[in-house]
Amino acid sequence: MTAPKLDGRVERGDQTRRAILDRAAAIASVEGLEGLSIGRLAAELDVSKSGLFAHFGSKEELQLATVRWAGKVFVAEVIAPALRSPAGLRRLWRLCDGWLDYSNRRVFPGGCFFASVMAEFDARPGRVRDAIAEAHRDWQRYLQESISTARELGELTADADPRQLTFELDAFTRATQDALLFDEQGVYTRARRAMLHRLRAVAIDPGLLPRSPR
Repeated sequence: MTAPKLDGRVERGDQTRRAILDRAAAIASVEGLEGLSIGRLAAELDVSKSGLFAHFGSKEELQLATVRWAGKVFVAEVIAPALRSPAGLRRLWRLCDGWLDYSNRRVFPGGCFFASVMAEFDARPGRVRDAIAEAHRDWQRYLQESISTARELGELTADADPRQLTFELDAFTRATQDALLFDEQGVYTRARRAMLHRLRAVAIDPGLLPRSPR
């Protein structure tokens, strides 16, 4: 008879943790991970400091958990939808288009969470920077693997260098932070146009790609 009560407590604990991390990621995308504090989150979410501390134990653990949470959100918003497209060039475009859509929709209020926090920690060695760097490497690796697959399927020209193309496409995504800085949504259209132009230039059959950005 005690199992349902225990399960209920676990579920409520999981829900509280998700709510904390969701709010933490939203704050960090705008103010940075240093803007997080157990006291602030406790006040905003109306939970006790001791309860919140029990979930994370320190500010650094809170920051690390927030990075991991943001990574899960990114996979759900960008990677998972792209998997519904056939492997190859169409999936590659879906990844690029999905990344821009994820940032433009403000899944996080500061645009891309990782683009926001990378500048904050890029010159600060430690566990938090390592976690941010690894998350970004995961995205780059997945993008490069998708490019390699498209080439292996004969949908990209033989001279399309996966590493170079990954660098270029990733750079286009990060340039969209200008949309926030200048409050100019047209940046996303220009980024789509640039990415589409680059992919059409190395596509064996450009018909697999949209003719123009939406």
